[in-house]
Amino acid sequence: MTGSETFIHQPFWWSDSRFQPGSFVQPDLPPKKSDVVIIGAGYTGLSAALTLARAGRSVVVLDAERPGWGCSARNGGLLGPSFHKLGLKGLERAYGKEKARAIMRESLDSMRSLVSFVEKEKIDCELVMRGRFRGAVHPKHYDSLARQVEIMQRELGLNVHMVPKSEQHYEIGSDLYHGGAVYEDDGTLQPALLLQGLLQKATEAGAKIYGEQAVQDISGSEGKLEVRTKSHSLMARNVIVATNGYTPKNLKWFRRRLIPIRSAVTATEELPPEKIRELSPKLRGHGDTHRLVFYYRPSADGKRMIFGGRAKDLKDNPQEYVPYLRNAMRRIYPQLQSVRVEYGWSGVVAYTFDHAPHVGEVDGVHYAMGYCGSGVGRAVYFGRKTALKVLGDPEGRTELDDLPFKSRQLYNGSPWFMPFMIRWHAFADRMGW
Repeated sequence: MTGSETFIHQPFWWSDSRFQPGSFVQPDLPPKKSDVVIIGAGYTGLSAALTLARAGRSVVVLDAERPGWGCSARNGGLLGPSFHKLGLKGLERAYGKEKARAIMRESLDSMRSLVSFVEKEKIDCELVMRGRFRGAVHPKHYDSLARQVEIMQRELGLNVHMVPKSEQHYEIGSDLYHGGAVYEDDGTLQPALLLQGLLQKATEAGAKIYGEQAVQDISGSEGKLEVRTKSHSLMARNVIVATNGYTPKNLKWFRRRLIPIRSAVTATEELPPEKIRELSPKLRGHGDTHRLVFYYRPSADGKRMIFGGRAKDLKDNPQEYVPYLRNAMRRIYPQLQSVRVEYGWSGVVAYTFDHAPHVGEVDGVHYAMGYCGSGVGRAVYFGRKTALKVLGDPEGRTELDDLPFKSRQLYNGSPWFMPFMIRWHAFADRMGW
């Protein structure tokens, strides 16, 4: 990157004048006692807080930073069913045919639930369901994708179809791909405004939300739990951990089961509407079959392209990931060679060793986390489900409840192996594996 190519190092979403998360944060210290304490003020925690507060519980939400600082207001804003990385056949091998289908159906339910929630609550987060085109990077990827699509159509009734290379210009203004698949029911949204909508609804329901309250420790047992921050202590009947990629090292049991990974995003300078239509004729979301996947979409106002992918390490190093993403964008879209990147930012997501989210309870503490880079469709859903579990409501049951949340020997929560894994996946991408 040359010295003249400067950019704003913060999420493009935050430049929206409607995004004012601070107006929903309590200015004083948390109370010393609450029915429920929720750790993490992202989609999961706020969804749980809203459900519990509407059920009459006193709810305190603690965030280590200011609410709106984490990945819920940093992600790319793509919404899909977030199918398991193993695919249906991989899930069948792991859990059996019926369980595999149940897990996949719940993935669809989580997406539909979010769409219904946004509509019912009248949250203005620029949600549009225009679908997603997933490009096949290599010819053999197209064949593999076609097999997956046939299975999804047959087994789940998914509204998805293949697009051959000869017709892909109806979907994308790029010659890079060898055809692809269109997932008609996917969508895009403004993630920071979804977060703010949850903040507003939870606050209106009576939840108390506090920033800069990093949790140091949780002790006790269900019914009498103590949550300690650096300067404060709270007692609660129930605690929910909803920290995902920002789970602190001192919450060791959770951290040892999560693999934090940094995802980076850029936004171009404003472009003419006809240029955006050239890049994305149907204004869909986009992705590809890379192992180190790239994801991209037009902004809701149709003036910019939002382009994201995997950062190379856990550090927030925009001088590394902005040129990397800019160059990847220009490989897909050579017509953007002279277009400037105006915003560059990143956030931390959480993967798990079995590639599945996890919902459960340990030592009286409830949790929902490990969305594996697909938290937009999952987090609000599983936050609500976790709250229902706290309430003793059988509707809180999920297909993930009986999946063991495993760690690995010698793993302490610091993913020392990720640079090697990223290099391996990058090599596999170059080879077309």
